Amino acid sequence: MDFFDNFLNILWWSLWLTVWIMFIFLIIRFVIDAWRDEGMGVFAKIVWTLFLVLVPVLGALVYLLARGRGMAERDQAAARDYRAEEVEYTRSLMYDDAAIDTLRQQGPASEIATAKELLDSGAISPEEFERLKSRALG
Repeated sequence: MDFFDNFLNILWWSLWLTVWIMFIFLIIRFVIDAWRDEGMGVFAKIVWTLFLVLVPVLGALVYLLARGRGMAERDQAAARDYRAEEVEYTRSLMYDDAAIDTLRQQGPASEIATAKELLDSGAISPEEFERLKSRALG
């Protein structure tokens, strides 16, 4: 029975260690959320941080009840902003809008000349050149 007692003690200890690590991460998450809230003053942020650090269990429960919904809304807004920036960055990689606008402003002759340079450099095939040429001519 000694082996099983030790094994159960190790499992119990591992469970509590995991719970404490998760709780520490939760407290850190609440502190980060308090400091990223732009609608809250600095004094309130300091009070929340002290409350969460000095009385962590009670502080976490009160924070979750008082500011849980706002925390979820801030997370959703941050995810939407991140997604919009990601899409914009991807579009900027796919299309160089300034170059396309410049070519369109210069007219079909410039587009055909650029396509010819691409053909001469081997970047596009003759079929692609003809397609770009016909699109530029209208």
